[in-house]
Amino acid sequence: MSSNRLIELLQPLVEALGYEFVGLEYQKNPQHGLLRIYIDGPEGVGLEDCETVSREVAAQLDVEDPIAGHYNLEVSSPGLDRPLFTPEQYAQFLGYEAKLTSFAPVDGRRKFKGELLTVEGDTVAIEVDGETYTLSFDNIAKARLVPDYDALMAERKE
Repeated sequence: MSSNRLIELLQPLVEALGYEFVGLEYQKNPQHGLLRIYIDGPEGVGLEDCETVSREVAAQLDVEDPIAGHYNLEVSSPGLDRPLFTPEQYAQFLGYEAKLTSFAPVDGRRKFKGELLTVEGDTVAIEVDGETYTLSFDNIAKARLVPDYDALMAERKE
């Protein structure tokens, strides 16, 4: 089962429950796979929200049975190191620091940590140590925001 098929199946369900479907990660494993779904809401999400979505998603997966074999289902908030899945999510966090890993090297590198600059068409630009790199979304294996712990600590002290 492809991740795209799982998204087609589960995104409408999560959104019908009143949550934002941030994305999913599906890790196949011959013995035990993992399906991790990220959700969010206007005020964030808590444990009860994750439990609600988990119950509904599990019921849908039991009916549709899209995943062969055993797997664990996890429903989570995106957290401080929020994963990025769609061009819209990248655009929402322009100016933020992120870590990106590419499938194929771009200018000799596969790992990028820097500021998200622009989203244009099917690419995102990231500035790393004063250099700008442009990556195709199809070439991004993984992307996450980098939490600004200094800013978070400063907010806490206020």
